[in-house]
Amino acid sequence: MTRRRRVYEGKAKVLFEGPEPGTLVQYFKDDATAFNGEKKATVTGKGVLNNRISEHLMLKLAEIGIQNHFIRRLNMREQLIKEVEIIPVEVIIRNIAAGSICKRLGISEGTPLPRPIIEYCFKSDELNDPLVSEEHITAFGWANPLELDDIMSQSLRVNDFLLGLFSGIGIRLVDFKLEFGRYYEGDEMQIILADEISPDNCRLWDAATNKKLDKDRFRRDLGGVEDAYQEVARRLGIIPEGGPGDLQGTNAIQ
Repeated sequence: MTRRRRVYEGKAKVLFEGPEPGTLVQYFKDDATAFNGEKKATVTGKGVLNNRISEHLMLKLAEIGIQNHFIRRLNMREQLIKEVEIIPVEVIIRNIAAGSICKRLGISEGTPLPRPIIEYCFKSDELNDPLVSEEHITAFGWANPLELDDIMSQSLRVNDFLLGLFSGIGIRLVDFKLEFGRYYEGDEMQIILADEISPDNCRLWDAATNKKLDKDRFRRDLGGVEDAYQEVARRLGIIPEGGPGDLQGTNAIQ
């Protein structure tokens, strides 16, 4: 591919300008980070797997009317996406107690929650993505009340769909993070799903054993990170039972 301008680089992905106005190329890295970047490593093939898993889930969500930024996969590590104005709020949807909510509220890990709980974090690495309320979001203008209602409604629909999808392949969807953006087309603006959905930003447990099949294997030094991501991809039918194929993928645009 030709050289393109780098627009943004995060902990797990790089965004490049796209081939057409209003598009970007999203490149998935093999970098693994935790604790706001304090812990770092490289997991060979992680970017390839996340690219394929996120593609699969975004396409499935589009089929039920959840508009998102995915256009098409370009190669093993890159996908073409719509350019959006990211809303600086991370949406956390929790079905089972795990992670920070256990520490904050003294709940035992694995406790089923009475209903899906939505939490919001201000998207800021410098501030360690602090928990915020709806009042903060609207008062500081990160999103207006109508946009926030739309985000909450879409998040619950995504959760309902993914709960069923993962349950069907023997996986418990414990919690996950979503990001949304404003997509402009002519004079029209709509809030659409952005970023990615993968074992990097979902907690996924085997339904029979509660074995962790997500980034917690890296956070907690459990080992087998790549194997866990491959297992998720296998159950989703993305890679064959015999093996994942070429995990190195093709060259990135530079």
